[in-house]
Amino acid sequence: MKKVILLSVAALAIISCNKETQTAEKTKTAYIDTSKLLEENKEAKDIEEKYKVKSEEMGRELRAEASQFENEAASFQQNAMAKGQAWAQAKGAELQKREQQLGMKQQAMMQTLQQESGKEMDSLVKRVKTYIKDYGKKNGYDYIYGTGDGAATVLYAKDAYDITATISKELNDKYKGPTANEEPKTEAKK
Repeated sequence: MKKVILLSVAALAIISCNKETQTAEKTKTAYIDTSKLLEENKEAKDIEEKYKVKSEEMGRELRAEASQFENEAASFQQNAMAKGQAWAQAKGAELQKREQQLGMKQQAMMQTLQQESGKEMDSLVKRVKTYIKDYGKKNGYDYIYGTGDGAATVLYAKDAYDITATISKELNDKYKGPTANEEPKTEAKK
């Protein structure tokens, strides 16, 4: 009797293991290379370009001020001997103050650009995550893993499970570009 019970328990264990294996085999999984996805994303490229242009515009203004400061500093060195020590001390303090202000202005400009672009990129990442979640539900995936330069959650996966190109194409097809929200510059002049 004990042997029959032990055999029954063993048989149940084997059967339940087979059921778990069958369930695991039916699990639909995939992964996305998140670094590659963002590198190929048209909206991310537009955001980068937008802030590159903005940085160049702000940099031009700052370079003009820096050039003017350098001219005054060169002039200061030439006039210091001729105009006396009191003038040199006052002008030197003024130039030092302006140099500090230029440094702070440059730092504030860089911080502003980083914050603005960071907000837009965070918003993009949030939309991409939502899209991937919806894509997974719509296409019957049980798991979609992320891999890339950041915190990789996949240590190994067959290339057949990589859906990065599919997601990248769909996101880029869905993206309308900056002209969807902005008026063309030629119409604004009219």
